[in-house]
Amino acid sequence: MTASPQSETRPFEVTNRMVFTIAVPMTLAFLTTPILGIVDTAVIGQFGDAALIGGLAVGAIIFDIVFTTLNFLRSGTTGFVAQAVGRGDDVEQQAVFWRAIILAAMLGIGLLLLALPIRELGIVLMNPGEGVSEATRTYVTIRMIAAPFTLINYSVLGLLLGQGRAVPALLLQTLLNGINIAGSIWFGLVLGWAIEGVALGTILGEATAAAVGFWWIWRGFAGKPAPSWAHVFERDAFLRLVSVNRDIMIRSFALLAGFSLFTRTGAQFGAVTLAANAILMNFFMIAGYYLDGFATAAEQIVGRAIGANYRPAFWRAVKLTMIWGFLLAGFTTIVVLAFGGSMIDIMTTAPGVRETARTYLPWAALTAIMGVLAFQMDGVYIGATWSRDMRNMMLASLALMIALLFALVPVFGNHGLWFALNAFLGARGLTLLANLPRKARTVFG
Repeated sequence: MTASPQSETRPFEVTNRMVFTIAVPMTLAFLTTPILGIVDTAVIGQFGDAALIGGLAVGAIIFDIVFTTLNFLRSGTTGFVAQAVGRGDDVEQQAVFWRAIILAAMLGIGLLLLALPIRELGIVLMNPGEGVSEATRTYVTIRMIAAPFTLINYSVLGLLLGQGRAVPALLLQTLLNGINIAGSIWFGLVLGWAIEGVALGTILGEATAAAVGFWWIWRGFAGKPAPSWAHVFERDAFLRLVSVNRDIMIRSFALLAGFSLFTRTGAQFGAVTLAANAILMNFFMIAGYYLDGFATAAEQIVGRAIGANYRPAFWRAVKLTMIWGFLLAGFTTIVVLAFGGSMIDIMTTAPGVRETARTYLPWAALTAIMGVLAFQMDGVYIGATWSRDMRNMMLASLALMIALLFALVPVFGNHGLWFALNAFLGARGLTLLANLPRKARTVFG
């Protein structure tokens, strides 16, 4: 539960070291994910079959949508656990974890039961062609077995981050992706099982990480007072977890919709512009790794401050994560403006794509700065479990983006598209920031 002005105050100091102790390991953890994607693609690429590469790409998109939408299990757990840490409530930390694990298991079983319609709907929407469709079916059918383990891993990661244990979280993510990579190479390349092998590598990685993570946390609970099952299944607490997770899910789906609209609208300008936009989005994704790291730091420290009912720690966490976010985003923008042309040349040899990407490079460089508040405020609101406001501001920002697409793209073309994307990012952060003092008063008085 969110702290009230009458609850006990438990002061603690928020320092730059505390912020970086969480942000740096999580940035490194987030960086392991694209490495996994590169390895999987390289493994399948060795077979020289374009349909297999396409099937892997389409399957990855389907899972990205499914698991990004369900990532609320990680963020929702982090917020509730961090608040329990702030209150010094060890029993509630365990109760939150068990609620998240139960919800993860239920959703994982649901995904297994719905695997076929999810797979076929994804193929219908993507319409990749017969050969690619068959490869996608093979990949999705096998990899979906890992769904319950993936969702359990979200819950485990949520507990670790809520407790501020970023280094164990990094080690667990490294284990997950490391075994996944090794499994994909062994099954896919060495044994020659191709796309089936890559999917099996994912199952092996997710299952191993879930088992190790669960054992690690279970071991940490030993000797501590445990919650009763009546406490775990307490109706109001369980409904609050579900409600927060529902709001975060809607927010995540709206975020995916915004980026999908960007890609879909860019496609109308032809293959060259579409390719140029895809290359330029890499600059935003790079910034996103460390912005996500600082957002995670904000989640834990803000949640802890609210649980401790300690206003100075709350505002100090907001201030430090914002300052460091803007400093690093500003540095990224300068680097992209100075060296972006050379980086574009490395990513593509097509003259038309190079020229087009350079034309829109300043817009891509701006996304890092425009995205700072969007990432950081998401972290603040997740830590505070103010999910309804986060959901509403996301939907309002998406509506603004859609309006700008209709108004600007017909007149300014791809420039209008990039303006709409930057406005989407900026509106998310600014609306949440404007709402922050009012929300803080409801907690601290």
